[in-house]
Amino acid sequence: MQIDAAVVREEGGAFEIESVELEEPQADEVLVRVVGAGVCHTDMIVRDQMYPTPLPAVLGHEGSGVVERVGEGVTAVEPGDRVVLSFDFDHTCTSCRDGHPAYCEDFFAYNFGGSRPSDGTSPLSKEGETISGRFFGQSSFATYAIATERNVVPVDDDVPLELLGPLGCGIQTGAGGVINTLDPQAGSSIAIFGAGSVGLSAVMAAGIKGCTEILSIDLKPNRLEKAAELGATHTVNPEEVDDVVEHVQELTGGGADYALETTGVPQVAEQAVEALAHRGTLGIIGAPALGTEASYDVNNLILLGRTITGIVEGDSDPQQFIPDLIELYRQGKFPFDELVTYYDFEDIEQAVEDSESGDTIKPVLRMSEP
Repeated sequence: MQIDAAVVREEGGAFEIESVELEEPQADEVLVRVVGAGVCHTDMIVRDQMYPTPLPAVLGHEGSGVVERVGEGVTAVEPGDRVVLSFDFDHTCTSCRDGHPAYCEDFFAYNFGGSRPSDGTSPLSKEGETISGRFFGQSSFATYAIATERNVVPVDDDVPLELLGPLGCGIQTGAGGVINTLDPQAGSSIAIFGAGSVGLSAVMAAGIKGCTEILSIDLKPNRLEKAAELGATHTVNPEEVDDVVEHVQELTGGGADYALETTGVPQVAEQAVEALAHRGTLGIIGAPALGTEASYDVNNLILLGRTITGIVEGDSDPQQFIPDLIELYRQGKFPFDELVTYYDFEDIEQAVEDSESGDTIKPVLRMSEP
């Protein structure tokens, strides 16, 4: 079938909407009419080839939409179901069997390979030219997407479908980083470096977990204002203090019990370690280019009992965690809609520009009516 999709054809190139061919779903696949798709930092770093998905490619990995058709082997959803699209995984490796699909041993192949891991094919093409698809098992910068039974999450019809796409990656990553991985004790302190959609989701999650000191650190005043509205007890602009680490230590009485690094900047990760209290834990979410290194004084880890842990997708099982986040939203405890600004699909380049400048926290593209 012919669909419209935003294609990136060269490193650092524009997202250009083109008419492309989408195959029918295979036995374990699901055809989804895309209603909305969030714009995420990961889309930009792949556009810039910091992660090597082959180009040309259709990106987008925070889709939401309506199931149109399913393959003969699909039993979990049926046409007409409303779904959120999340990351893909093999469902068979040790991590997947243990309930941690975000650490799938073939995560890169299933999410960044640009093709079906089973046979190396892509469902997308144009006039005989192969276009990388199945980005995060979906490639949702398009009017229709092919996903799998594994990475579609059915959702109820009492919440706006176009709002829910970012739950598939950025929102669940920030919230899950706090709720699932760090799991802070009530009354503890947490310093969250970066106040984009991931960092602000973490701020809200820290409030849900009962943290009494929630520090949000960012260079953008508009994002710090939003952090304060969403529950941050302190906001810190590094340009307005002499030393970020010392300031965090002062605000927390000696260092934060927990910290989360969401910027992908190695120097910030180094600061985040130093801002920890004794026996504090740092979760690193921000994704820099492959091969990026950060430096730590090993003795500041050993002698102070500090821990550093990497976090992918909030260590979430999307089938369970996304419905949980939606229920928290219903109850008014997780108002992630306050992060969202909507754009028409044809305005994708403006959405990307606004995201990269920090003017918009979470752009969501609207492709069709719910």
